[in-house]
Amino acid sequence: MDTMTGGWTETRDADKETQGICDQVRNLVQGKTNKIYQEYRVIKYRSQVVAGTNYLFKVCVGGPNYIHLSVFEALPCYGGHLELTGAQEDKTQDNPLETFSN
Repeated sequence: MDTMTGGWTETRDADKETQGICDQVRNLVQGKTNKIYQEYRVIKYRSQVVAGTNYLFKVCVGGPNYIHLSVFEALPCYGGHLELTGAQEDKTQDNPLETFSN
C-alpha cells in the first residue's frame, strides 16, 4: 500500500473484500437508517490505517440512491471486529467520499 499510516487512500473501486465488510454491517446500517435495502452494493471506498482500519464506503441502495458508511475494523489481535461508526443517507453517485461523524 502506498499510503502513510494515518492518511486516507484515494477513492478506489470496490471489490469482493470491501463488499464482504459492508455485508457484515448491513443489519447495523438498516437499523441506523431504519430502512431495509433491496439493493446494497458497494461502489467505491477509501481506507485509513490506524490502530486497525477505518473505511469509507459508497453504497448503491437502489437506482440513483446512495449512502455513505464509515466502518472501523479492529486489528486481529484486538478481535478483528467491525464497528459501524456512521451512515449518511441521501447521497448521489457524484458525492465525494469524505470523512464525517454522526
